[in-house]
Parts: sequence; structure tokens; C-alpha cells
Amino acid sequence: MARLRSFQRLAAHFVDIADFLLVYIEEAHPSDGWVSSDAAYNIPKHQCLQDRLRAAQLMREGAPDCPLAVDTMDNASSAAYGAYFERLYIIQEEKVMYQGGRGPEGYKISELRTWLDQYKTRLQNRNTVVIQV
Repeated sequence: MARLRSFQRLAAHFVDIADFLLVYIEEAHPSDGWVSSDAAYNIPKHQCLQDRLRAAQLMREGAPDCPLAVDTMDNASSAAYGAYFERLYIIQEEKVMYQGGRGPEGYKISELRTWLDQYKTRLQNRNTVVIQV
């Protein structure tokens, strides 16, 4: 949940230059599967899309201001982006510009913040006009 709050703070900070989207994928540690001792929630393996939608609502509670999408039951988004368990991406004009490491170890909000800071600086410099007299 702390990671989700960090993500939400990042999204709020960069709302002027980026659109943020959370995509809920297959549950990494379902309560009826490979259970993690530090799992924040007791979510069983999704049997249908309705199960996944219910579980995704828990994510929405952690970041209520961020749009939320839910992966299909065949895990098409997760497979296409290699997102399992959790991962951060920046996509511009249908091209992956930043791909963070696989979570939980590779999930680094600080790397994403650095990329966005650099991008914002480039945007500001592009809009700066220097006139010599």
C-alpha cells in the first residue's frame, strides 16, 4: 500500500506533463496459491473477470485519483509488457520510453521520478527562447 501511495504522490506531482494509469493484473500472491507472509490483502486466485474487478477496487482505494484499468483474464497486458508482479512504465507515442525492473525489488519510484524530472526539464528548455541584443 505504501508503494501505491508513493505512486499517487508522483502522479500528483507530474500531472502537468503526464497521464498516469494503474493496470491491475493477475494477483501475485493469491490466498489460495503462493501465499506471501507479508501480503496486505487476502485475495484468492481470480476465477473470472468479476473477481479481478473486485480485487482491483482495493488498488483504487490506495490511489483514488488515478485511473484504473484491469487486465483480461488471459493476462494479455501482463504478457505483452512483462509486468508480473508489478512494474513501472513510461509510454510515449506507442513506444516504451522507460521500463522499470520487475517488482517488488525492481519497482523503484525514484527511477521513475528521475526520468520524469529530466523529461520536464527538456520540455521547459524546449520552450525557452533566448534573444540576444
